[in-house]
Amino acid sequence: MSVQPAVAELVTTTDLLLCPDPARVYATLFMPGEEMPGDHSRATAVINRVLALDDQEVAAALIDLESRFADRPWLDAVFQQHFETVAHRLGTQAAPSSNRQRLIGAYFTHDVAPEGAALTNPSMVAHPDQSGAGAGELRVILSARAIGEGHLSSIEFRTGTAGRDGHVRLDPPGERLEEPVRQPVLYSRAAVMAQLRELGSPGETSQLILDSLGDTFDRPALEAAIGRLDAQLLSRQASRDAIDRLRWIADNRYRVSFPTAGMISERVLVPTGPSELNGVEDARFVRFDDGGRATYFATYTAYDGRRICPQLLQTDDFGQFDAHQLSGPAARNKGMALFPRPVGGRRACLSRWDRERSFVAWSDDGLAWGSSTPIDDPSRPWGLIQVGNCGSPIETEEGWIVLTHAVGPMRTYTIGAMLLDLDEPGRVIATLPCPLLSPEGDQRSGYVPNVVYTCGAVRHGEHLVVPYGVGDRVITVAVVDLPGLLALLGRTSARAATVS
Repeated sequence: MSVQPAVAELVTTTDLLLCPDPARVYATLFMPGEEMPGDHSRATAVINRVLALDDQEVAAALIDLESRFADRPWLDAVFQQHFETVAHRLGTQAAPSSNRQRLIGAYFTHDVAPEGAALTNPSMVAHPDQSGAGAGELRVILSARAIGEGHLSSIEFRTGTAGRDGHVRLDPPGERLEEPVRQPVLYSRAAVMAQLRELGSPGETSQLILDSLGDTFDRPALEAAIGRLDAQLLSRQASRDAIDRLRWIADNRYRVSFPTAGMISERVLVPTGPSELNGVEDARFVRFDDGGRATYFATYTAYDGRRICPQLLQTDDFGQFDAHQLSGPAARNKGMALFPRPVGGRRACLSRWDRERSFVAWSDDGLAWGSSTPIDDPSRPWGLIQVGNCGSPIETEEGWIVLTHAVGPMRTYTIGAMLLDLDEPGRVIATLPCPLLSPEGDQRSGYVPNVVYTCGAVRHGEHLVVPYGVGDRVITVAVVDLPGLLALLGRTSARAATVS
């Protein structure tokens, strides 16, 4: 019996199709671009123009806004918030009327459609709240890479339910989208030092600053330590560069939370740290359990327009998220994916640090990733360009199932699978000898043609529920028969052992 038909029998495609919706927008702060000639502030000029309007013009402008955005009554609060952000530009002028404040705020507000271009590269995890799930059902959270204006990527969410057969019903999304608010956070001196080593030698200035701080410290303490430096030291360019590096590292370690108790599908994680200026991409969420309370992690790619680096999100409830930078030789390039529990007392992850091959890497704290073992290379006809993972490993009695991606002719992305040893995941038990999912028919076209890709599946009973992006444009779901997949991998392993 040929392998390809056997694989095809394992996969059931579904009619679920999640398309980008440009009508889903969030309102955020808008600041006019470059300053005007003579170093005059464009923002101040806009405020002065609003102040110059007469009361009738202000009232008419607000009536027009209320008419056009009647379906979004919460915008008034946003306008007021954005006025308060720019109010310092009024100087000594008297505070304007409440109507004029709202109108000024509106001029400093704009809509962003995070999924205006595409919605793709999903991952799926079990929902932390399983209330409402029926017998044999699993509540799930789906994350997605939302691509908007300028190819800027954010992270969005949907919720839904996987039925007994693995087929997913998505809940209607919320009426609004909301960006989070940044919160104060503590820094780890050890983690900051690790990041400095990633950027080169920490240097004298950085060492002096950090030596004056405790094992953990906040941003005011960091700035106070910088302020205590000797004036002569601060006059050196090398010292100023060191301070800039420390602040850059601090800005990339952040915490955000959502100000309202809205639906998870109303939340969007937008680029926040300087390493993310051009997007947060391909989050691989996993429910992590170390024997205590489960938490959720996601490795993702931060892109600043020049370089990429893998970073880490952590959340318990999808309402507050902590972002961390990662370090070490295995924490480079795209495509890290965490194992869902410690293995042999250590954290483990899948990595593609060399851009072409898949590795298993190890860490004591989940932030610094050192030694790694190669487990897959681009050696098969459908993946001679590169291989990598498609999300976190999934534990079974027979081993860790790893969904993989491979890039072949015509830059075609396919999804495969491999099986790793439970106790020694650096040991490969079997690899599917052909793709599990390939772009066929109308799945070949899209924002990026000839691509099927997932950032993580979830196990539900005897099924793997696999959400995947098509053409980097839309999302659908396939259901894989898990016992059948394990049996096929077992037969593949037996054939390999016979050959060897």
